Amino acid sequence: MIYTRKSTWKADALRLLALASVFALAGCGMSNLTSGLGGGLFGESETSAPAQTVSEAQLLNAAQTSDGTQFTGNTGAKGCPQFVIWPRDKHLTVYADGQEGDGLAIVQRGEITKTARECQVSPGRVTIRYGFSGRVLLGPRGTPGTFVLPISVFVTDYKREKVQTQQHAISVVVPDSKPIGYFSKVESVTFDIPQGVRPDDFQLFVGFDRPKGKS
Repeated sequence: MIYTRKSTWKADALRLLALASVFALAGCGMSNLTSGLGGGLFGESETSAPAQTVSEAQLLNAAQTSDGTQFTGNTGAKGCPQFVIWPRDKHLTVYADGQEGDGLAIVQRGEITKTARECQVSPGRVTIRYGFSGRVLLGPRGTPGTFVLPISVFVTDYKREKVQTQQHAISVVVPDSKPIGYFSKVESVTFDIPQGVRPDDFQLFVGFDRPKGKS
């Protein structure tokens, strides 16, 4: 009788251990989500699934509470491509006609200051829900109103060649009360991953389009 109780207890323990292993393996197979505004979603430590969904409201708040002078990168779960601001195109300065380079002739200056993304990684394909935010500052020649910012988001492959581009026309209102306006945008992009290539060999970039005569 004593032998039977011990055997039953050992069998139950083994069954519980096996069940825990199954749940652990199931967790490892879940899709990865990641968001970044600084270190984590709001400059905290790295986050992984489940994570808060990237939203325009979150990004807008992040832009409004920052001085906008420091680039904010992303952290990411394993396999999630990076999303960064293209260094040469993080600013867009508009001058009065024929006065490019003259600080007193600046009409407005657009700045991209925050980025965030979440990834859905599956065999052969990646979907990234990305977001960015920033601000518009009036210059000496600027007046309050609505401004349209041309911004592009593009994906590069492991050869750093563009494989997909999305263009956005972002409207920003600068009110009469102060010489600054804020913007945010959230979209998604999906692209294929060739066999033998890792998802994190790809990168996502955001930057201003640069019409002639603007810097």
